[in-house]
Amino acid sequence: MYGSLQPDERFADLEDPLNEIPDDTPVEVEQALQESHIKETLAQLDHDLVALYEVKRRIREVASLLVIDRLRRLIGLEAEAPTLHMVFTGNPGTGKTTVATMMGKILFRLGYVRKGHLVSVTRDDLVGQYIGHTAPKTREVIKRAMGGVLFIDEAYSIYRLDNERDYGQEAVEMLLQVMENERQDIVVVMAGYKKQMDRFFSDVPGLSSRIAHHIDFPDYSVEELMDIARLMTDQQRYRFSPDGEKAFQEYLAARRTQTRFANGRSVRNGLDRARMRQAIRLYDAAERGRHLTKKDLVTLEAEDIMGSRVFEGGAYAGVPEMPDTQ
Repeated sequence: MYGSLQPDERFADLEDPLNEIPDDTPVEVEQALQESHIKETLAQLDHDLVALYEVKRRIREVASLLVIDRLRRLIGLEAEAPTLHMVFTGNPGTGKTTVATMMGKILFRLGYVRKGHLVSVTRDDLVGQYIGHTAPKTREVIKRAMGGVLFIDEAYSIYRLDNERDYGQEAVEMLLQVMENERQDIVVVMAGYKKQMDRFFSDVPGLSSRIAHHIDFPDYSVEELMDIARLMTDQQRYRFSPDGEKAFQEYLAARRTQTRFANGRSVRNGLDRARMRQAIRLYDAAERGRHLTKKDLVTLEAEDIMGSRVFEGGAYAGVPEMPDTQ
């Protein structure tokens, strides 16, 4: 009867756990979705992030993988947890930290990490200046990040191949070990400029193979930056006058071409300075005896924006190109 079968095939029905679970076993999809609050989390991601449609699509793909993996585990289809370490490439202010924070929430709500918190660090938090300092610093960072997401900004700066006295290699080796052995309880997200990150991966063998998800964050258009500005003013309970909105759009178009531009961060900086100029204008008006109204307090006028040095070539005219991190 079994003459034409190999030995393992003859006992497949007894050994394969798939056959121990009937194919018509029901899956409580709606209950799992409700308990995880994944719909609300993804809706918040859509609300908090302007544009970035490809980024959102990739995050939804990861969330979908985790939801289905959770459903499989609920009916006994145990499998090795997927590798979730990520690389975010792009210029400053494009939403990388926001997305990393949201990933922590998604991972926690779907039961992949214990806490879901975000620990954001740079090279200075990981690498010491002297022999023996790097391991304790890196170990402490990893300890704080366990159960959540470790976000390493400007990750390419950790290891400097061209500097034989650099201690970053020790930090990289410790991170590689944790990414492999503790991936069920920590997700590492490395972020930075695409060109530098590509170089980093070529300098560190074995790193790229431990990272399953590479997501690029594009720069925002002027229209998308204005959407960010409107979202920020709503959150801060301000609004533009019609002329003020036109002026801020002109401000963004000019700022976008200048050095140290940082997308959403530069929008926030521009609004903060406009609020400062508005405050000075209203304070002076009040000192002159003018009666102020709520409309005065919440409205950003064109003059609050046109006073920016951006319209004179920018505060960093003549300064070497650097990202705006303020």
